Amino acid sequence: MGVTLYTVRVILNVLGVVDYGIYNVVGGVVTSFSFLSSTMASATQRFFSFEIGKRDYIKLGNLFSLSMSIYAGIALAILILAETLGLWFLNTKLNLPQGRIEAANWVYQLSILSFIATVMKIPYDALIIARERMAMYAYVSIIEVVLKLAVVYLLLFINIDKLKLYSILSFLVAVSITMAYKVYCNRRFLESKFSWYWNKSIFNELISYSGWNLFGTLTAVSFEQGINFLLNIFFGPIINAARAVAFQVNNAVGAFSSNFYTAIRPQIIKSYAENNIKYLMDLVFKSTKYSYYLLLIISIPVLLETNFLLSLWLKNPPSGAVLFVQLTVVFNLINSLQIPLTTAVQATGKIRNYQIFVGVAMLACLPITYYFFSKKYPPEVAYYIIIAVSSIVLFFRLIVLKGLIYFEYSSYLYKVVLRIIPVTITSVIIPVVIINKFHEGFFRFIITSTAFITAAILSIYLLGLDGNERSYCRSILNKTLVRKRN
Repeated sequence: MGVTLYTVRVILNVLGVVDYGIYNVVGGVVTSFSFLSSTMASATQRFFSFEIGKRDYIKLGNLFSLSMSIYAGIALAILILAETLGLWFLNTKLNLPQGRIEAANWVYQLSILSFIATVMKIPYDALIIARERMAMYAYVSIIEVVLKLAVVYLLLFINIDKLKLYSILSFLVAVSITMAYKVYCNRRFLESKFSWYWNKSIFNELISYSGWNLFGTLTAVSFEQGINFLLNIFFGPIINAARAVAFQVNNAVGAFSSNFYTAIRPQIIKSYAENNIKYLMDLVFKSTKYSYYLLLIISIPVLLETNFLLSLWLKNPPSGAVLFVQLTVVFNLINSLQIPLTTAVQATGKIRNYQIFVGVAMLACLPITYYFFSKKYPPEVAYYIIIAVSSIVLFFRLIVLKGLIYFEYSSYLYKVVLRIIPVTITSVIIPVVIINKFHEGFFRFIITSTAFITAAILSIYLLGLDGNERSYCRSILNKTLVRKRN
């Protein structure tokens, strides 16, 4: 996380606010499709986990080869769209400085190539998750850290157009990560060796499930990029730079809970495959709660001390970045509650209605945002709309899940909602009081963070856990103390 934030700071300084904003709005296709990669990997992993649960490794290999063919087709289709409709939109509709249109086209073309590399990584990513080889992510993270530092070094010392150079280097990083996944899987899993395979019934099952999941993912990507485009059209690339900063902070903060979900996801799917619905819902409730607590502990210090942290990190953050970061943190906390629900729905394989409803609801944010922007409302109104719609959609996610898997609404209310709300409220009271007593600075940040983390841990233990969970925590603590004494 620290390296990521450091590289963003250097890249922002090297490119400048305008070029950084251009890269975000044009090259944001790559960033958005990294989200597509993880989401589509989760969809494909559902089928892989099912076959691993049944120990049918021959069918697993066939599924892998067929999924590779499907993703190659998806990459080709989006490549055609990108080189026609996308290219027209880039050169006729976006608000770009006159002297940077050529560089923006470089960014766009290299982003398309990076996207293809990212899509072809999806089956390998899915197989690693299904096999629960989470250590691989640590190895890839190390590779990524080294490559990002190399990118920063080269940007500082190679004197050519920095925006073009950054696009080229980002493309090379994307290809390198894809190759790392491929080499690892080919060496560890026999089923990852591609061979042409065709089975109409399996293809129909895969394309039906993956197609609806792709619909949901593409609506999410369209929503993200749509907001970026609207901000660019109405406010220019400087606001895109502010949103890019918020996006980077969101990625850094959300990485912890994201890794937690990656580990828990195969267990939810395998529980459904074994028809162990009680254990499945227990996993859903607990993973929702625990990941929210983890995210809360990281998010609140960022939310309360955003101005200080951005000034420390970037020195001169883009205009609007502070508020964008704060609103992104709030959205991320709310959005974290839906991930286990989505995983449970995906485990059933019946995702059409869920994806249609959620996708249409999120896309509805775009015309609403356009209306407010056209009436001269400020850029942050986009976040207010997103937060409001996401909160409403969360309840409808529960309704859809209820129609697929039996559980009581009261269980979710008692085991999740009525746990996280009092924890959130009681955790922030003391830090808010402290902020009003001290001047902004490193000392206040340390005091505020320490007070919040202490209050959060106590609140989670006393209000956020049930009796069995508290007993388990005490037993773990006692065992740890005994080991230290011995």
